[in-house]
Amino acid sequence: MDRRDFTYELPEELIAQTPLANRSDSRLLTLDKVSGAIGHDVFRNIGSYLKKGDCLVLNDTKVLPARLLGIKPDTGAKIEVLLLRRLGEAEGLAGVCWEVMVRPGKKAKPGCRISFGDGRLQADVLKEAPGGNRYVRFRFEGIFEEILDELGQMPLPPYIHETLEDRDRYQTVYAREEGSAAAPTAGLHFTRELLESLQRQGVRLAYVTLHVGLGTFRPVKADRIEDHEMHSEYYCITPEAAAAIMEAKAAGGRIIAVGTTSCRTLESAAKEDGTIEAGSGWTNIFIYPGYRFKILEGLITNFHLPESTLIMLVSALAGREHVLAAYAEAVRERYRFFSFGDAMYIG
Repeated sequence: MDRRDFTYELPEELIAQTPLANRSDSRLLTLDKVSGAIGHDVFRNIGSYLKKGDCLVLNDTKVLPARLLGIKPDTGAKIEVLLLRRLGEAEGLAGVCWEVMVRPGKKAKPGCRISFGDGRLQADVLKEAPGGNRYVRFRFEGIFEEILDELGQMPLPPYIHETLEDRDRYQTVYAREEGSAAAPTAGLHFTRELLESLQRQGVRLAYVTLHVGLGTFRPVKADRIEDHEMHSEYYCITPEAAAAIMEAKAAGGRIIAVGTTSCRTLESAAKEDGTIEAGSGWTNIFIYPGYRFKILEGLITNFHLPESTLIMLVSALAGREHVLAAYAEAVRERYRFFSFGDAMYIG
């Protein structure tokens, strides 16, 4: 398939720059994956589309304040560092080592040192990593996560140009497992009150973890999407989550993912017979039209970038023609797009 089959025209003013005052006030476009029928609603009414016994699978990853602004002490040159992936003994690197993105990369050659917060945190560039990234080892006194919380900024996507006043708004209300470079944005629409209401309705909640990487925002460059190389992300499914999912499925409930990251976690771990077990690992699953879903039956998601792996995933579930028609309708109706934008329910 050609990547240009997944493009659409989006006026720049429809890219949401800030979150709404109330998370669940976002608009909700509904799409029937079989008929292509489209509806319009408000997200706080999501329970109207769910049934008693359904299981919502949510990604409880927590976004790290992973954007660090530093300088090279020897030259004073400014360098921006974005944490991508924590490394360990498996890569032969001891200490607090990370794969990072650096800007400008030409100033961060192996052997150089970068200082943050007047030297409270320092990074030694060890070597180059794939994709123009770097492997670095951090030097500090104290607890790395506490220093990062103090010095780091939230790594907002490149299409958001406004300053985020409250960085908790780039976290889901159920975020708890630190490790993401980006938020699982479909979950941003939920409030604690809405989740409690769904549970009273008889909807099960199962929490899985997938640490979102920046590959989420990168468009497919290969002309043939089959030639695209996916980034890898770490996931974990606890015994409690696996049990909740399988109990719901056994009782006839639908398995509905909140976000493409939850979808990728489920489909990576599920067996061909639709069963799922507890476990963890790295996944680079690429879901595009022609993929046969093993366990997923519905999806709550945001509106995604043209020619991205995410719009391809959504098209695999609901059909490319249905999805592009829904996106065209969302543009006509002036929906808000991308991370802080409105939501779509596919069922």
